[in-house]
Amino acid sequence: MLSTSVATLSFNAPAMRAPATRSSAVTMFSEGDLGVLPPLGVYDPLGLIETRDMRRYEIMEIKHGRAAMLGFLHVIALKAGIVLPGDLSPSLGIKFSDVPTTCFGSLEAVPTFGWLQIMLFTCMQETGASPLAEAQTDDKEAGDIAIDSWVRYDDPETKTFKLNAERQNGRAAMLGITGCLVHELLGVDALYPTGGLGGAAPPAIF
Repeated sequence: MLSTSVATLSFNAPAMRAPATRSSAVTMFSEGDLGVLPPLGVYDPLGLIETRDMRRYEIMEIKHGRAAMLGFLHVIALKAGIVLPGDLSPSLGIKFSDVPTTCFGSLEAVPTFGWLQIMLFTCMQETGASPLAEAQTDDKEAGDIAIDSWVRYDDPETKTFKLNAERQNGRAAMLGITGCLVHELLGVDALYPTGGLGGAAPPAIF
């Protein structure tokens, strides 16, 4: 159920969000900064860096990237036939094996109470009430919500590589999950819109 929450994982609790400032919170980026990577480098065609709270945008990008990575892994798991054992909803008689292998179908298969559980878990993550992560605070680096038991990298070079890899994988996953959703809206398979490696006709899902 967690991996179906692509949209809900990116929820920001309004009550916990500090008001964005403009002049004091502006962050200038340069080559070598986290997330500033080739081939684009400092890419800001709209001029947002000089006018917006870029720390907030960094946090949003990392958060959405992590949610997208979970979502894309969910699609791969569905297409690979990986199904959790047991019941999705014992009261409604819905098993995990009953969940469709399409993106929208799997989202729609989750009952309302299941979505309420996902939203509760998400709110706990955002506010730091969850034992799995801490809340994002102003004194921490963007995306640093790790608890003590999570892996930490003391070597600066290794840490920079890992953080940049996460940022790049998150960006790729956001494009990937968006592509999967667009494929289904067009009426073809999410992962194999052209019919797969065998060259068969694209399978209709509607």
